[in-house]
Amino acid sequence: MSAPLAVPAMNRHTATVIFLHGLGDQGAGWIDLAVNWRRRQKFTETKFIFPNAPSIPITLNGGMRMPGWYDIKAIDDFSTEEDEAGILRSRTTVHRLIDAEIAAGISSERIIIGGFSQGGAMSLLSGATCEHKLGGIVSLSGYMLLKNKFKDLVPEGSPNKDTEIFMGHGDQDPLVLTEWGRLTAAKMSELGWKVDLKIYPGLKHSAAPKEIDDFEDYLHVWIPDLEEGPAHLAIVMLTAAWLLYRRRNGPGSTAMRRNKDIVAQE
Repeated sequence: MSAPLAVPAMNRHTATVIFLHGLGDQGAGWIDLAVNWRRRQKFTETKFIFPNAPSIPITLNGGMRMPGWYDIKAIDDFSTEEDEAGILRSRTTVHRLIDAEIAAGISSERIIIGGFSQGGAMSLLSGATCEHKLGGIVSLSGYMLLKNKFKDLVPEGSPNKDTEIFMGHGDQDPLVLTEWGRLTAAKMSELGWKVDLKIYPGLKHSAAPKEIDDFEDYLHVWIPDLEEGPAHLAIVMLTAAWLLYRRRNGPGSTAMRRNKDIVAQE
């Protein structure tokens, strides 16, 4: 496994985002997230880490070696056999990255773990089972891993039961089916997690600009820049409060989406 790609903070370092790529990709495939926010002077106190998965044989692809956080046997069944050993090894890798940021002086509550597809699945498991209180968890086109053991892997008295989880998923995803995202959000909510699932019309197995905008909104709430003094901080916190209100009560609120889903199902 090669070293993670890191984009340092522009100003003093007060927050860290760790983002995991999907199967067959590498950390550099997601560096545009940081580049875009740097260009727009967003999250100037945030360090971005894009880890690289090891090259492993992937059963689904005939045993071909490629970057992967764990082996995948099949993608046609949400309950398919899982590579538990590989999943837990990668979880250890993520937890060590978190530990390293804490050792460097970053508050765990200003550390965000996120990812796409395989990386999104790993971010859910790694974040939910982390012994440190995190600032937020993001899963784009992800799903729950080790479903039958998930609850038992969560530390007793978990500090992250009230940590917000943002899940984004396309309604046309042919690989990680939308239903898997819905089942994951429902299961995690049932276990007591605070999950906000957003479904993006027409989106296949990729990330959409609106989805990244929503991701950005969450980061403004979770890890606002702190450097520029009381007046700036007051503006930042007011903006964060407005974004939180818009997300919970505006046209795209969870409650309204849930009502639409119920109507659609009926």
